[in-house]
Amino acid sequence: MSVVTSVDRPAAAPDPQPSPDPGSTPWPDGVAYQPVEPDRFTRFVLRLHARAPRWAVPLAAVGCVGLGMAYALLSNPTHSAPDAAPTCLLKLTTGLDCPGCGGTRALWYVLHADLPAAARHHFLFVFALPFLAYLFVAWAGNQAFGWRLPELRFSPKVLGGFLVAWLAFSVARNLPWAPFTSLYV
Repeated sequence: MSVVTSVDRPAAAPDPQPSPDPGSTPWPDGVAYQPVEPDRFTRFVLRLHARAPRWAVPLAAVGCVGLGMAYALLSNPTHSAPDAAPTCLLKLTTGLDCPGCGGTRALWYVLHADLPAAARHHFLFVFALPFLAYLFVAWAGNQAFGWRLPELRFSPKVLGGFLVAWLAFSVARNLPWAPFTSLYV
């Protein structure tokens, strides 16, 4: 009697070697997984990373932040036509403000040193901005110049509390009753 598999061909003969213990691995000690040969793109990125100076990644990050600031300054998101369609996909499809809605306008006001107007558009962005700026400067300074600035350490409870506050803010700004209508942007 021959055993047939799902592709209608005979099954392979059973392995004459005894099966190893369930706790042991077929690889040498100290290796947790079988290494995978990197593809051509991964090898290129690894070579590029190995040859890049240590300041290249922080410089690229500063460039991205600078482009975001330039976009906010040049586009002037505070002056749009009253009947203009929203650029946010969530607002366009549902009419609701997304959790980041007002962030670009808040950044524009922060760059023009008008903190009350910035907080009016996105209070949590304005609140988080000094922390984010410090974390970025500490990371970039460490990567590029080896600076050892004191680290900000946030417990999971603090991060969870911030995310809950952001969620509550996102829900409250979409409620159609006073005093929540003052949060509408």
